[in-house]
Amino acid sequence: MGQILLILLLQLLYVPVLTLRTIMLVKGKTVIAGLFGTLETLIYIFALGIVFQDLTTLGMVVYAVGFGLGILVGGFVERKLAIGYNMIQVHTQEFPAELIQKMRDSGYGVTHYQGQGRDGVRYRLDVLAARTRMKELRQLVEHYEPKAFLVAFDPIDFKGGYMMKGLRRPK
Repeated sequence: MGQILLILLLQLLYVPVLTLRTIMLVKGKTVIAGLFGTLETLIYIFALGIVFQDLTTLGMVVYAVGFGLGILVGGFVERKLAIGYNMIQVHTQEFPAELIQKMRDSGYGVTHYQGQGRDGVRYRLDVLAARTRMKELRQLVEHYEPKAFLVAFDPIDFKGGYMMKGLRRPK
């Protein structure tokens, strides 16, 4: 029974490390990704070694269930860390002057555009925000423009602009 619990615990550790390695690689933090990759491989080999040492159906099922649960844990960890930034586009039907001012007062850099949609003039706000502030930004938009359409992108790199003085660039 001890080996079964160990397999489960190793999988609950392995998959979040795998998740973090992938995130670091995507964010361009290759040295940290390499360190996570080394740890990930050690855990993987150790856990698989335990499963193959005493190959039972229960051991294989626990290994698979641990992997699935590890994905849930990895996703939770990733959301809590919220590494990096999002570029958010806020689309509205009316010019959102009050929202723009409130965003700027809250420390967001906002660039606004006017365009032509199917049913007339539309407005777009571009906002760069740390992922840790996404919930706050969504609440702000919801309060001032409840019918707004939001879309977020993960910028790979950025340079210059008003916000660069206040933002710490991702490494």
